[in-house]
Amino acid sequence: MAIFSKRQNDREKWGDRLPPGQKDTGDGWPVLTYGGVPKIDPGNWRLEIGGLVEEPLVLTWQEFLDIGQEARHNDVHCVTAWSKFDNDWEGVPVLEVMKRVRVKPEAKHVMVHSYGGYTTNLALDDLLRPENLFATTHNGKPLEREHGGPMRLVVPHLYFWKSAKWARGLVFLPLEQPGFWEMYGYHLHGDPWKEERYS
Repeated sequence: MAIFSKRQNDREKWGDRLPPGQKDTGDGWPVLTYGGVPKIDPGNWRLEIGGLVEEPLVLTWQEFLDIGQEARHNDVHCVTAWSKFDNDWEGVPVLEVMKRVRVKPEAKHVMVHSYGGYTTNLALDDLLRPENLFATTHNGKPLEREHGGPMRLVVPHLYFWKSAKWARGLVFLPLEQPGFWEMYGYHLHGDPWKEERYS
């Protein structure tokens, strides 16, 4: 009963910003991670882009930052039913990185790879949206390691597991393939407004 009452109050507060089945986490930010939190030395960090591209791209940390950072403001929604509102991020826009890559016409999907071995899949159209960011800060502070620092992908229109922590690579693919959690039953797409939690 308490959970139902909480969700009803959240619905009154956030209205159509709260997807079905979600509750407001308030000032908190739950840490949900499979396995350990990797220690990443920026001197050894690389963002590697390959697969169905004309030429693979590898960026060092400084080359990545030199692309230029922008701010984004959004809400995020976790498949475990919490939502965190009014997040302020800074980082490198996905579209700015992609200006340096020529994706082949047959590429329709992408697999995101993370330090620590995690992967998640995205349709190309879901990746190439102006709100998406390779984020390095959250609410004015460097992104904490347990939340994906030094850099995580932020894809706010999908459930937050699609916003891979510790992102290190993109591999462009002709067909959809499941990533780590998708192989264990999570939805291939993950739209919170359609409650695409599980396949």
